[in-house]
Amino acid sequence: MEIKKLVDLNNLRTAPQLSNSQEKKLLEEVEEKIFNADWITVGIMAPSDNGAIESLKSISKKYSSIKFGNLSSLHADGGVFLKANQKSGNVFVRSENGLGEGILITCQYNENAKESNTFGPLPLDFFT
Repeated sequence: MEIKKLVDLNNLRTAPQLSNSQEKKLLEEVEEKIFNADWITVGIMAPSDNGAIESLKSISKKYSSIKFGNLSSLHADGGVFLKANQKSGNVFVRSENGLGEGILITCQYNENAKESNTFGPLPLDFFT
């Protein structure tokens, strides 16, 4: 399957390998979605808690307005699912084996009339 738009990722269980041109195009598209959202939630499926935390940190490093707290207290063994909420700053991680790998970004809105949308999975190093 060829990846040309964010929507092309929606049916994937794990993030695909992307070419530089695909990454550039998808980054432009996801940034437009992020900048138009009131806040985002991030889901990260990773082989380890450290890998998930590093992926989350890469988002905060790229976008100074997106911050999360208490990352040093997070720990889970084996494969993990990390969930982070920009609005509350809360981050949780749990062990969960059998998941794919990648970053899921959900754009959220204060206005109920706007529907939240989830995009991904994007590669764990997508925002570096």
